[in-house]
Amino acid sequence: MKATSSTPRARALAAGLREVREAHGVGLRQLARILGFAPQVLSLWEKGLRLPSVADVALILGFFKVRGEKQKYLLELAGSAREPDWVTASLPSLNHCERDAAILTNWETGIIPGLLQTADYARAIFESSNLAADEVDARIVARMSRQQMLTEPDPVKLHAIIDERVLASTVGNEDIMSDQMDRLLAASSLPHVSVRILGGDTGYHPGRVGSFLVMEYEAAPPIVLLEHHRCSVFLSAADKVTAFRKLAKMLTEAAMSEEHSRERIAEAAR
Repeated sequence: MKATSSTPRARALAAGLREVREAHGVGLRQLARILGFAPQVLSLWEKGLRLPSVADVALILGFFKVRGEKQKYLLELAGSAREPDWVTASLPSLNHCERDAAILTNWETGIIPGLLQTADYARAIFESSNLAADEVDARIVARMSRQQMLTEPDPVKLHAIIDERVLASTVGNEDIMSDQMDRLLAASSLPHVSVRILGGDTGYHPGRVGSFLVMEYEAAPPIVLLEHHRCSVFLSAADKVTAFRKLAKMLTEAAMSEEHSRERIAEAAR
């Protein structure tokens, strides 16, 4: 069994396998003993540091009687986990890659970052995207579930950099926007959340090309997410990730201070 480079697919597969086991209340050593795996190996699989074979994943899923879309999703990941980049439309993908991140750096050009959105703001976005009602509900649940990372005992550190024009861009209606600005202002006061506003009158810079999210981990290489209308692109190649980290640093340095940013958000909330 070869060590992996912790690709986005490997990270998602690891989180998915751990999620299945924990949902059934089975301990790691207990599962290893039942299925005949070494506990250390199963632990490495669930951390994304080693890759199980497709047959190993099928055995785990079969034991827990996982069927349907989740079975298909995890088996497809097992078969392609060594590929460095990943284009996907699957809802669990971001949550699985984000789950173990220590630091998230999010640059947004068009909307409030997902981790800081209210449910009404998120609903207005999804309902404007020609999605079926059940898919809108599923996406809202997924988005609100993601936000629990900010309220856990050991929360993720979030650095949000937002184009100033986002504050004046109405999503839904004025009431929704007012509540959203209040939510953004409250989040900006948390010790593990940094919100920086980049002035709308700033000249051209590479960040204008599009939003991105850099996910950094304590014991694995970082991953970059580019989120689009109906799909997401995960990047893990070192040269690509380095370019986005440099861009994030440049945008942070060009943005307003945290204090000035809070003042600007408070103005938008009135």
